Amino acid sequence: MAETVYYGRGTRKEASAKVWLTEGTGKFVINKMEMADYFKRPTLELIAKQPLVRTNTLDRFDITVEVKGGGVAGQVGAIRHGISRALVEANEEFRPPLRKAGLLTRDPRSHERKKYGLAGRRKKYQFSKR
Repeated sequence: MAETVYYGRGTRKEASAKVWLTEGTGKFVINKMEMADYFKRPTLELIAKQPLVRTNTLDRFDITVEVKGGGVAGQVGAIRHGISRALVEANEEFRPPLRKAGLLTRDPRSHERKKYGLAGRRKKYQFSKR
């Protein structure tokens, strides 16, 4: 018997995450590492688990994540977004609570581009009168 796999893709800043949910006991694997080993801070773990807590499915699914790009904050946001999308694929009844919490909306904020005549996005070159 083939087990059901639910897929969700999440993005945040420069990070993108592929998330697979399978029926299980709540095991969380990110890039072939346990979540506690991948994210050193417990607050990042709480952010990643928000959709599961919101839908009361913390111990119902095993989660496998492949994430790349960006920093840790962007990666955990991408994981949260991907888990939310996969949960909606698993059960359409999860959509209203996830939508109300703002977990299905992709965060549109991204880095600003570098402008010509400037040292960076907003930083200017040092001014000298002479």
